[in-house]
Amino acid sequence: MLLYHGSNIVVTEPRLLTPSRPMDFGSGFYLTSALEQARRWANRTVKRHQEGTPSISVFEVDIPLPTELQVLQFDTPDERWFDFVIGNRTVANFPNDYDIVIGPIANDQTILTFDLFMGGVLTKETAIAELLPQRLAGQYTFRTPPALSLLKFKEVIHG
Repeated sequence: MLLYHGSNIVVTEPRLLTPSRPMDFGSGFYLTSALEQARRWANRTVKRHQEGTPSISVFEVDIPLPTELQVLQFDTPDERWFDFVIGNRTVANFPNDYDIVIGPIANDQTILTFDLFMGGVLTKETAIAELLPQRLAGQYTFRTPPALSLLKFKEVIHG
């Protein structure tokens, strides 16, 4: 399976970095199954840092994933996914000992829904109902060195 990482730099060897802001699935190396989503991330990262070139690093990973790794997978933006994303975004030291987390990406529209929930405007049930019809791309977070070792760099797509 091919996965894409959008950035302002070429990444041939993924590393685990501590993010400067809370992330959906916690710390880790983030990829998507959607090339266009990676392209948006790359362009957004260049704008945020005001340097670099939009670059999409393409990786291959063998499926099925090794059974010795702890993998958490969400198939839809359901209550379990919602609670996990909210926890990672708002709770210090949120319990998250997984090697790989897979699930829908909280895109720009999703972030608005989360913000409305956290601001008390929407109930959890209403927020989830708003998210279910959205076609959210797949997000893959490789959170440990054994997980990162599964990624094989293939190529870079610029722009």
